[in-house]
Amino acid sequence: MSDPRAALVTGGTGRVGSAIAARLEADGFEVLAAGRRDGDLSDPEAVRRLVERAAKELDGLDLLVQAAAEGFESRPVADVAEEDWDRAFGATAKGSFFLAQAATPYLRASGLGLIVLVEDVAAYQPWPSFAPHCAAKAAQAMLTRVLARALAPEIRVCGVAPGPVAVEPEQGKRRAAETVLGKIGAPEDVAEAVAYLVRAPFVTGASIVVDGGRLLR
Repeated sequence: MSDPRAALVTGGTGRVGSAIAARLEADGFEVLAAGRRDGDLSDPEAVRRLVERAAKELDGLDLLVQAAAEGFESRPVADVAEEDWDRAFGATAKGSFFLAQAATPYLRASGLGLIVLVEDVAAYQPWPSFAPHCAAKAAQAMLTRVLARALAPEIRVCGVAPGPVAVEPEQGKRRAAETVLGKIGAPEDVAEAVAYLVRAPFVTGASIVVDGGRLLR
């Protein structure tokens, strides 16, 4: 396709989201990188407005990357409040669903439609101090598969599940020891996985784990 392709990246101002947006731009996409100021993803009406704005500004939509999430906070199960639960599920699970719903007409019209949900290895591991986050990410991972079936064959839906790729410097040694490769990754590693999925027309309903072997531990 000779014309620039159009991508909406939510969470596009964060470390992982901005790396994805930069990689897509380098690969020839026109990108709207949306952050918190661009709308509350737990509000379906705000989601619809964001998708409509992206489609208008980009003259269509070929790719949706949902990299936004909330509620990654360490808290014992006994101390989790309802607002913690709602915050974790709001942007992550609820936001993913209503973004996909709002983007579907534009992605179908493009003929190249792809949705990538940025999951987390927390979807596949029980972390006792992150119950809302793990549950929300597990719900999002299931949405990858549900939406892949529901939107096929016109739209592909895939996931990318990062491990330690956006780590504070003081945590680097400890987090590296959690992986079988003995090192931490970078947001650009997640962006590389997204770029692969763009080029992989026979892949849908699958999640690429980008964790240096964290799940193997």
